[in-house]
Amino acid sequence: MREAVGVVGCITPWNYPLHQIAAKVAPALAAGCTVILKPSEVAPLNAFILAEVIAGTGLPPGAFNLVNGEGPVVGEAIARHPEIDMVSFTGSTRAGRRVSELAAATVKRVTLELGGKSAAILLDDADIAKAVKGVFGACYLNSGQTCTAHTRMLIPENRYDEVAELAKHVAAGWTVGDPTEGDTRLGPLVSAAQKERVQRYIKQGVEEGAELLYGGPDAPAGHDRGYFVQPTVFGRVAPESTIAQEEIFGPVLSILTYKDEDDAVQIANNSLYGLSGGVWSADQDRALRVARRLRTGMVDINGGAFNPSAPFGGYKQSGIGREFGEFGLEEFLEVKSIQL
Repeated sequence: MREAVGVVGCITPWNYPLHQIAAKVAPALAAGCTVILKPSEVAPLNAFILAEVIAGTGLPPGAFNLVNGEGPVVGEAIARHPEIDMVSFTGSTRAGRRVSELAAATVKRVTLELGGKSAAILLDDADIAKAVKGVFGACYLNSGQTCTAHTRMLIPENRYDEVAELAKHVAAGWTVGDPTEGDTRLGPLVSAAQKERVQRYIKQGVEEGAELLYGGPDAPAGHDRGYFVQPTVFGRVAPESTIAQEEIFGPVLSILTYKDEDDAVQIANNSLYGLSGGVWSADQDRALRVARRLRTGMVDINGGAFNPSAPFGGYKQSGIGREFGEFGLEEFLEVKSIQL
């Protein structure tokens, strides 16, 4: 039989705040668990409203609990607390390691949804124009502040010049500005600290010899005030370079070239992360064969849409466990066998 794991501590990030809360709280409550939610201190207001809504539903007192505070204080208290049976965490890989360390003292269950450095492979038979446009959408969504962002675009070596020109044209169409204005496609980053982090990575990309095709570390024209970063594209990025290996969390796309299909798979898998990825090809069977070779928890074929019923999570240092659908519900259940 299956029964609720018990008391669950849910620690959520700022980049998709209500979405990430719902992904944890809903299945945990459905499984019969008691929930203690700590939302990101950067974006907590949506959690306040949700708590008010839940309070009006008639849920038993104590079934849902909201606590606020910073990760190193409240988050760590949740992770180490002996009467919390499970921690479900979404955030950076660094913070996820810390949660794991603290939770290990009480051997509690831990699920982690962490960082990513996802690669989109454009095979030699792909519709290049459609694929490049699709990769930009998967990279720049939410101003690049997305764990599943396709931040590495892998293309055949003999198509580089064509793709580079196309990439510059597509990047120019990502208008920076106030997200409430109709023509804006790229809003600000979440904070000054995040803006400075992304700018440092862009400067490092230039210093390490990547070809800056579009954008750069300077503020976009007319946007000196606010946390805006230019849509940026690097070409001829070395697979071992910093911008090809570390999660930037901003609107920065790296273009890498490959010799053949095997080389493309090797480059894509050359990462500490394994959260998401993409394959573009005119041959769906071929795309599926390549997708099966990728060491990543999710793969989009030709821009396949997000499926909330499919398991969401990654390999390697992108996390442990899955969210959404049947797999996500089972994370909050213990299995008990009874012999008669």
